Amino acid sequence: MIKLGIAGVCGKMGRRIFELASLNKDFEIQLALERKGTPMIGKDLGKLKISSNSDGMFLIDVLVDFTVPEATEINLDYVAKYKKALVLGTTGLNDTQLKKVEEVSNVVPVVFSPNMSIGVNVLFSMVPEIAKRLGPDYNIEIVEAHHKAKKDSPSGTAKKFAQILAEATGKEIPAHAVRLGDIIGDHTIIFCGNSERIEIKHQAHTRDLFALGAMKAAKWVFGKPAGLYSMQDVLLHNTNLK
Repeated sequence: MIKLGIAGVCGKMGRRIFELASLNKDFEIQLALERKGTPMIGKDLGKLKISSNSDGMFLIDVLVDFTVPEATEINLDYVAKYKKALVLGTTGLNDTQLKKVEEVSNVVPVVFSPNMSIGVNVLFSMVPEIAKRLGPDYNIEIVEAHHKAKKDSPSGTAKKFAQILAEATGKEIPAHAVRLGDIIGDHTIIFCGNSERIEIKHQAHTRDLFALGAMKAAKWVFGKPAGLYSMQDVLLHNTNLK
């Protein structure tokens, strides 16, 4: 059984990971972490009390972090200090913070992905090949849509699509952001030639797909050597994870 810690447990993603992991016999949640000053600190969450004390990481095997860049930066220090594996889904990290993720991955195993969805990660591996086969006569652009409270724009997922397509084509790929209502997450990659258009679209129906992907990653990364891994590693090396 994997002893799990969840950072940002009062957020939409953190709470759903907590709920689903609580029902999974492979996990025992040992740490429900929130930032200092959160009104929920000290309140009961299942059998745990919500805590702002990162020293509680000594109790866990894997920390799952879907928070904000400032909180993630602090959590990176603690997983390195206590030698705990990390599943990181925080987006919007700046260059300094991304470098810190790389540095910490020299000490502990880190699965880092802007999107933990199985479907999106399958597309990450497919769209570069599509771009190469279509060739230079096709222009590519990305459109993403999220809820109006999402802070980073474009999304980390859109930036990842743009990066891998740029590497495949040698061209800069524009990414456009829409922020409306309560959209969980839509991503559309548009390939357009002179006489035809291909659109590949992924829509998230619930946040469960991200939570379930994070749980797969937590199972996979437990016991792995230090290193920086992606969801591609999780899917490639163990397609039977449940």
